[in-house]
Amino acid sequence: MKKVTRKIMWVFALGQLGWSILSGIVVNWLVYFYQPVEELLEAGHQVYISQGTAVLGLFTLIGAISALGRIVDAVTDPLIASASDRSTHKLGRRIPFLRAAAVPFALVTVLIFVPPVARVGGWNNVWLTAMVFLFYLFMTLYCTPYTAMIPELGKTQEDKINISTYISITFILGTALAYGAPFIWDIFIGQGMERISAIQLTFVLLALLATILMLIPAFFISERDYIHSEPSKSKAFESLLKTFQNKHFRIFVVSDALYWIALTIFQTGLPFFVVRLLGLQESMITVLFLVMTLTSFLFYMPVNILAKRIGKKTLVMTAFFLFALAFSVTALGGLLPLPGVVHGFLIAILAAIPMAILGILPQAMVADIAQYDRLITHESREGMFFAARTFVFKLGQSIAMVLFTTMATIGQSTGLGYRLALVGAIMLSLLGAGVLLFYKEREILEGLDPLEKEA
Repeated sequence: MKKVTRKIMWVFALGQLGWSILSGIVVNWLVYFYQPVEELLEAGHQVYISQGTAVLGLFTLIGAISALGRIVDAVTDPLIASASDRSTHKLGRRIPFLRAAAVPFALVTVLIFVPPVARVGGWNNVWLTAMVFLFYLFMTLYCTPYTAMIPELGKTQEDKINISTYISITFILGTALAYGAPFIWDIFIGQGMERISAIQLTFVLLALLATILMLIPAFFISERDYIHSEPSKSKAFESLLKTFQNKHFRIFVVSDALYWIALTIFQTGLPFFVVRLLGLQESMITVLFLVMTLTSFLFYMPVNILAKRIGKKTLVMTAFFLFALAFSVTALGGLLPLPGVVHGFLIAILAAIPMAILGILPQAMVADIAQYDRLITHESREGMFFAARTFVFKLGQSIAMVLFTTMATIGQSTGLGYRLALVGAIMLSLLGAGVLLFYKEREILEGLDPLEKEA
């Protein structure tokens, strides 16, 4: 097997840059597009689907669609992971999936924002539901085999942390590009284009860029040159059950799910927090996210170094507490004696450090657990470990989408619902830190010592 170089690690990371653009478009702008606040309607936005608590009198339609999409996606995760783990394709277990999924993944992302009827109507409801389900299906087809390559390429602690650092950098860059969409569509609007058409054209351009980036590792990494693995013989749900029998994984994944619920509430709500709670212009969403991104970059190398010295667990627990602080300051938006812009920059800076830590280390922790499990069970199921993690946090994201979109309807004129959602995020972050106390990182790393020496 060839040694994985820094160059190959960066080629691999470009795939994450691509899919994070697509993910960022849907995570950050889906609710914003289909459940617009009054300020957006005044700016020329349109309403395409039923608003308010339209589903069983409890959930907003967009919240229900998003949550159901995540649930369907979570169910397909172990099926696709198993298919990848069991694959005997001549190009490897992962690369064929990347090649097949990239183009339809990008196409469906765009189609989500192209409702067939230019008014509120049932066809739009059906269209959005179908496109959201397809989006998550193709996302899983690409991302599950992709993330399974992390422990396969990274055979040492240093390599795993480096790969996790690189893909975290490209993930946050991709998310930043998605958050930067208003800058692009404002240019088109300034040239006389209608608001909806400008948004749609922006997403087309971003999706084209994402497609190219996702195909780079698919065609420029020869999987057989760097990875030697035996196809798993376990069937999908048998493999999933074995994965959850790992006690270390169970503790990690509960903590991780709590983090993702809290983060999804924050990410989905950020445009609303900026516009409604802080009273800032739409363009400030991008400005604040760029500040958060650039500040976060300053901590990537310290996180990389500290993780190798003091361990991942300590840093991840610290990040939970820092996120709770950032959410607390966000919940006070418009209530402190601070100008909205200053308050916004404070939120961005406070969130930057935990973004760096939690952007890098959890994937490396899953890689550790997957490798440790392989040494014990003698079965190569890396794909299923990452799929199982995804399975759980997507269920958590479904809960977050329902919670946020429902709470957002409470006291819209005062922003009370947004503040309540943030209080929930604070509590979840603190609970996640408490659960992680029981994670035995030292036992795992000591078990991996023979593999480290061999590499």
